[in-house]
Amino acid sequence: MTVNEPAQATPAAEEIPVPTAPPLPPEPPLVPEPPLPPQPPLSPAPSRKDRRRLRAALRWAAAVAVFAVAGSGTAYGVSLLDRTDVPGLATHSDGRWDYPTLVKPPLPAGSPGPNDDARNETGAHYADLRKLVLPAPRGATVDPALKGTDGWLPTKTFLQEFAHVADRTEVGQKLTDSGLRHVAARGWTTPDGTHTRVYLLQFDTAAIAQHTFDTDFTSYDAPKYPVRGGDAYEPDQDFPVAAQLDRVHTAPIRETKPYGAEEVREAYLAAGDTVALVVQSRKGSALAVPFEQTVTLQGELLS
Repeated sequence: MTVNEPAQATPAAEEIPVPTAPPLPPEPPLVPEPPLPPQPPLSPAPSRKDRRRLRAALRWAAAVAVFAVAGSGTAYGVSLLDRTDVPGLATHSDGRWDYPTLVKPPLPAGSPGPNDDARNETGAHYADLRKLVLPAPRGATVDPALKGTDGWLPTKTFLQEFAHVADRTEVGQKLTDSGLRHVAARGWTTPDGTHTRVYLLQFDTAAIAQHTFDTDFTSYDAPKYPVRGGDAYEPDQDFPVAAQLDRVHTAPIRETKPYGAEEVREAYLAAGDTVALVVQSRKGSALAVPFEQTVTLQGELLS
């Protein structure tokens, strides 16, 4: 017989402690959202009448802008035009004369101009000198005494421009010694009573013409030989520099005060092989603007 041994007691299972989760942090207090700014009340939809007014205002604003641009453009354009190009602005308003359009005569085929230094060392004017004399302005009466024969003026007629007989003889001899070739001239009287005489004297070379200009006709403070109509002369210090041309030597001269019955203005020019003399006289006073205009235009024809 088997003796059963008493059963041994089984030890109880050991309990493993379960870690507990840390407590959650407290939730932040809720911050209320800022209130929205008050909205302006909605404008009522513009009525049909208001829309018409708005469109009309916009159209007027556009029209004003267009007129402003057009006006400024017109003013700019007028500022670029010559007085003769603007309707209603006649040249006589500032004292200028109405000269015809100046056109230089054509040169013979292959001939250079007077300022072509490379091909024209003598400075010769190969164009017909008679066609280089300034034409009379419109409305003027041409002086038949200066027409000459076939457009060439006798030297003795030119010499009558000088006031003193002894001067005429001396100038005539100098011109002969310098080999004067031709004299072309033109004279006229305008309705305001201004008498203009223009003389062109042609020599063999520019060097001779320049010598005649420098030593025979002009000096530092006065012309060598006074022209008729005045007693004493001086350089015209008021003659504008803008009226003088490159390659054209200009010596403007005016009568000193007191004037006699008329005032005399004159100018000598040297361009290439030619010396020019422009004389204007007028009872009372010889106006500066037409004198300057005449001298400049004659210089342009010779340049």
